Amino acid sequence: MTRPLALALLTVIVACTAATETTKPTPTVTPDAGVAKAAPVLPQSRKEAIAEAIHGQQVSDPFRWLENDKAQEVKDWMKAEDEYSRYLFRRIVGRKALDDRLSKLLYVESASPPVKRGGRLFYLKQLADKEKAILFMREGEGEKVVLDPNKWSRDQSVALGTWVPSWDGKYVVFQYKPNNSDEAVLRVVIVESGGWTKPIEGGKYATPSWTPDNAGFYYEWVPPLSPEVTVADRPGFTEIRFHKLADPDGSKDEVVHPKLGDPTTFLNQRLTVDGKYLLVYRNHGWAENDVYVKKLGKDKDFKLMVQGKNATYQVDELNDQFYILTDEGAPRRRVFKTPASKLERKAWKPLVAEDKEATAENMEIVGGELALNYLVKAHSELRFMNLDGKGKPRAVALPGTGVASALVGLPTEDEAYFSFSSLTSPKEVLKLSVKTLQTESWSRTSVPIDAAAYEVEQVSFPSKDGTPISMFLVHKKDFKKDGASPAFLWGYGGFNLPVLPRFSAIDWPWLEAGGVYAMAQLRGGGEYGKAWHDAGRGRNKQNVFDDFIAAAEYLVKEKYTQPSKLAIVGGSNGGLLVGAVMTQRPELFGAVVCRVPLLDMVRYTQFGSGKTWIHEYGDPANPDDFKVLYGYSPYHHLEAGKKYPPLLMLSADTDDRVDPMHARKFVAAAQSNGQTALLRIEANAGHGGADLLKKTVDMQADMYAWLFHTLGMQPPASPPASPKPAAPAPAAPPATSTK
Repeated sequence: MTRPLALALLTVIVACTAATETTKPTPTVTPDAGVAKAAPVLPQSRKEAIAEAIHGQQVSDPFRWLENDKAQEVKDWMKAEDEYSRYLFRRIVGRKALDDRLSKLLYVESASPPVKRGGRLFYLKQLADKEKAILFMREGEGEKVVLDPNKWSRDQSVALGTWVPSWDGKYVVFQYKPNNSDEAVLRVVIVESGGWTKPIEGGKYATPSWTPDNAGFYYEWVPPLSPEVTVADRPGFTEIRFHKLADPDGSKDEVVHPKLGDPTTFLNQRLTVDGKYLLVYRNHGWAENDVYVKKLGKDKDFKLMVQGKNATYQVDELNDQFYILTDEGAPRRRVFKTPASKLERKAWKPLVAEDKEATAENMEIVGGELALNYLVKAHSELRFMNLDGKGKPRAVALPGTGVASALVGLPTEDEAYFSFSSLTSPKEVLKLSVKTLQTESWSRTSVPIDAAAYEVEQVSFPSKDGTPISMFLVHKKDFKKDGASPAFLWGYGGFNLPVLPRFSAIDWPWLEAGGVYAMAQLRGGGEYGKAWHDAGRGRNKQNVFDDFIAAAEYLVKEKYTQPSKLAIVGGSNGGLLVGAVMTQRPELFGAVVCRVPLLDMVRYTQFGSGKTWIHEYGDPANPDDFKVLYGYSPYHHLEAGKKYPPLLMLSADTDDRVDPMHARKFVAAAQSNGQTALLRIEANAGHGGADLLKKTVDMQADMYAWLFHTLGMQPPASPPASPKPAAPAPAAPPATSTK
């Protein structure tokens, strides 16, 4: 991560004169006849002759003016781009049918695994006639609405974020998030009355931990933006605070761990279930953290438990015994155990050895045993071990090859819950007995698909350097490998996050149209342990792009598709992925969908949460890192006169994680080169979208309509329309209360 001042000192403005260029791409679709409304036109994207010498490299940045979304010129440009794109989408034959099919697939009832507190079960449930999931509480046979974000604003733009019930089940602290952005305030709802306490500001990164007496909770707090606290530096101002429920708001909350003052490092906290120990994690990116422990009521200060040196640690505690899941010296992770009286690293004793063929994804203490969720060949295995490490692990029989969520349960209770899904099986919530390892269905999602007509393959192929890469494929059982079918290739490859074979209803219009769906497990992800992540981050980032290119080449070589019918899709870090491979191997792809991406890797640290990603990508202020970053930065590698595949850019107007300036600058650069490039901007939406089913349906229908048209796919027949739920009448938040 580069500090703006440091980068500024390393750069010299060579020129800054304005020049205007009005080149416009050819429209992606041919409008249907008989439409009377005049077509919007693309805006002029002027180019400025801005160049900087950075570490001896001349770097052009002709569309830097698009970084300032407060400028009226930029607002007008965004509006014109979005209107132009949406006008074309709605004139594509078959779009209405796609909208209707997606509505049938997404407007279904579904629930999350329940959290048990005070004899009550709390869970999110998506109802088939609502736009947003609702937080319910079940006690006995009765079910009660606790939080219904469908009613929080007239335009339904306010979202429910993290929610945590108190141990007695009488309160729930939750994030209240305008525009479904990361920015949030904390509120507490009293379950019985439905009343809310006053808002607690600074809850952007909060994951609250209730005390056992239900009198308050610990949480991560960040200050408001100011001249001293910029967007890019804000994570370094994170503090750990304690909020007493009896206080009206957070103005008197105690600071229990001060800010670090380093924007590349961020804090998390966790209070152990028994309330004895407060854990604070100092995270240096996604590959290293330090753990500090404080025994409440005894210790004055936090004690260093372990300082990560290129390693991560997850800590849990029961009966004054600490359990540590770590990749220190074990790329696929192992477990240590140590008593509270001997927290220092040298005192730890091995408990569960590393499995060389499986990656331990997470660890929980449930029902008096250690539950470990493993990834074996990029799909889930759930195993239980005795807390003394003796005996053989016991495995839970899962419904198939798919993905199991982390267990939701308590250390002292036999009952636990988790969800499971696969590429062709919708989510099911299962209730588990830890003692017997028997499961029973607690909730099942019913989606109107014919899963029996499709099959899943897992294939392997070599990347550029010979490293074997795995990939899941879904297609119809009567599929013919003749190269004639369209294919949808998706990837991510970063931040130690695994790409796993879980169900997504959004994929089915593509499959039903005869398309192949492919998801690749690229280096940089978390599928195969620490070494896999390290091989795709920092100065190794090109490996991720090579892996994805190899996946595309495999699909072509094995005649699943051909380049003109191959669409690549990625979002966020995956948006960087598709942007990079588009510029490196444009002839290999027929269409590119890029969502909320990073694309200017020279200036990424100056916007959004960019500084927290320096440990993942590298620092442009470092000459060696800069050479790598500039070497693949997609924005800087669009060449005039070079043919690129058609591009659809999906952005959000209030994305406060990855600044939308990346999307704007890249689209303007592509259009100025004569490339077909469309920009669609979701209003009142953050990095994760708009948190409204109707907007998800609308966005996906636009994307599929564009892909179907671009790749020459046959649009589906138009069935009878399915009405969407009407927006509710606006409602004010419940009355403020503290009782």
